Amino acid sequence: MERRQNPQQQRNPRRNPPPPSSSSHSSNHRSRYRPPNRAGGDARAHHRGDSYLDSRDAAAGDQPRSVVRPMPLHASEAATRSSIGGHDQDREDERDCRELASVVGTCPHMCPVGEMAQRERLRDLAVFERLHGNPAKTSPKLAVKKFCRTISTKHGQSSDIRPFSVLGSTLDYLMSLMNSAAEPFETVHDFIFDRTRSIRQDLSMQNIVDKRVIHMYEKMVNFHVISHHKLRLRSSGPDSFNISSLHHLNMEQLAKVLTSLYNLYDLNRDHNSVVHKNEPEYRSLYVLLCLNSESLPEGERLSLWFRRVPSPVIKSKEMSFARRILRYFRMGNYSRFFSTIAAEASYLQYCALEPYIDKVRALAVLCINNGGYKLHPYPMAHLSNLLMMEESEVESFCNACGLETSLDEQGNKVLPTKQPAFNHPKAGYGEYGFSGLENICRTL
Repeated sequence: MERRQNPQQQRNPRRNPPPPSSSSHSSNHRSRYRPPNRAGGDARAHHRGDSYLDSRDAAAGDQPRSVVRPMPLHASEAATRSSIGGHDQDREDERDCRELASVVGTCPHMCPVGEMAQRERLRDLAVFERLHGNPAKTSPKLAVKKFCRTISTKHGQSSDIRPFSVLGSTLDYLMSLMNSAAEPFETVHDFIFDRTRSIRQDLSMQNIVDKRVIHMYEKMVNFHVISHHKLRLRSSGPDSFNISSLHHLNMEQLAKVLTSLYNLYDLNRDHNSVVHKNEPEYRSLYVLLCLNSESLPEGERLSLWFRRVPSPVIKSKEMSFARRILRYFRMGNYSRFFSTIAAEASYLQYCALEPYIDKVRALAVLCINNGGYKLHPYPMAHLSNLLMMEESEVESFCNACGLETSLDEQGNKVLPTKQPAFNHPKAGYGEYGFSGLENICRTL
C-alpha cells in the first residue's frame, strides 16, 4: 500500500528553500574577519596606537632593548580613545609600523637628507621650513620630517629614522612654535600636528618605551589640550567649518596620545606602585574631557574606569578636583563649579573644561530666570560675580540666550526674571572670558 507523503515533505524546494545552516552563517562572518598575525601577538587584535615593548631605562645614548610581545591594550584605555576622539584614522599605518623589526635610527637631523631634497624639488615645504621664505629651499635646522601614512619594511631604513636624542630636540623645537604670532594658529597647529605624529611614528618603530618617553608624550598631550582651547576660541570666525574639522582631528589625536601615555605609565611603574610625577594631572584630563555621560562609550562608565586607576592617583588632589567638578556638573551646582575651577584648576585642566563652562553658565541663567521673583530683578553685578564674567559680557550672554536686560531705579543693570523666551543659541555662545583665568595662568 503506497504511503502518502507528509505535506511538509511535498513543499516546493524553490518556494521553500531550507534555512541557512549555522556553518554558512558563520562563514559569511568569517569572510569579513581578518585573523590576527600569530607572529605579532595581540597587537593587531587590539589595533594598538603605538607598539609598547618592554624596555629598560637607558641613559641618553644607550641602545633601547626590545622584547618579543607588546603590552595588550587595556579596556579603559580603549575607551579613552573611543570616548574622546571617535574613529581611529591610523590603523593601517600602525599595522604596517608594527611589521617593522625593531631598529635603531641613525638620522642626525630633524628631517632625513633624502626627504629634504625631494621636498625641495617638489616645493613641498611648510612656511616654517622655508629658508628666507623660499618655498623651494630649506635647511637641516628648519625642515622637520613629515608624517608618512604608508610604511613598509622596504622603506623602514635606519638612516630615515631619528634616534631618541634627535626626536627629543625636534619636539622641543616644535613646542617653541606654539606661541608663534607670525602665522595664524591654524597654520601653526597644522604643522605641529603633523610633525608630532611623525615623532610618535619613529618612537614606535624603534620600540622606545622607557621613562624618557613619558615626558615627550606629556608634552604632546599639552599641545593637543592647549590646541583644544585655542581652536575653540577661533571657531566662531569666517573659517569656522575648517576650524571645526581641525578641532575634531585634534581631539582624535588627543585620545590616541592619552592612551599611549597611560600605557607608558603602567609599563614603567615600579613594583611598589610609585606614581609618576605628573600622572595624577594627566589622568584627571580624561575625567574632565568626559563630563557628559553621553560622551562615554556604550558599556563603559567612569565608575569602572576609576577602578582601574591606581589608588595613589585616586587620592591625589588633581583627581579629587576632577571628581568634584564631575559631581558639581552632574548635580547642576553651578556656583561650586565656577568657584572650584577658579581656585584649584591648572591651566591644562582649565583648557579641558572650557567647552563646558558656557553650558553651565546657561544653566545658571536658566535657573535664576525661572526661580526668581518677577518683581525683584536679579542684579547684573551679582550675576557677573556668579558666572565669573565681565558685566558687559554677562549682558551679551543673556541676550544670546534670548533674555532682555534693563535698568532699575538707581540706573543699575538688572535681569528681569520669569522671561519665557530663554533658549540655547544654535550658533554657540561666542567668545567669553573667565575672570579667574589670571590666577590659573600663574600656575604655569
